[in-house]
Amino acid sequence: MPKKPRLLVVDDEGDNLDLLYRTFGREFQVFRADSPASAMEIMDTEGEMAVIISDQSMPEMTGVEFLGKTKDRFPDTIGILLTGYDHDKLGDEGEEIDFSHVFKCVTKPWQPEEFKAVIQEALEKYLAAKPPR
Repeated sequence: MPKKPRLLVVDDEGDNLDLLYRTFGREFQVFRADSPASAMEIMDTEGEMAVIISDQSMPEMTGVEFLGKTKDRFPDTIGILLTGYDHDKLGDEGEEIDFSHVFKCVTKPWQPEEFKAVIQEALEKYLAAKPPR
């Protein structure tokens, strides 16, 4: 049986982590982190993930900041930002946000089938960047 691709979900709300786990657990080996710090610890132990889904609004740092930090260590990992706001309303007035390390923004509440399609597209992009074994 082939190994499942690895997915890390990062959200400070446990209900959201559980929902994401239930949504993607059949297709992915899902790792859950309730903060960017615990997510970094998971990656220190487990290594590279194919896809990371990160909530934007967390106390420690924003999802955009977290995905930027992961890109330095794992440049092939695909970052998905989960947010309750439209993409153009994420920053404070006049604040520039670097989205270069965010593959897609998904707005809450999300539709499971649409979200699964985004994650499948992200996985295909990740696999295309990896050399065949």
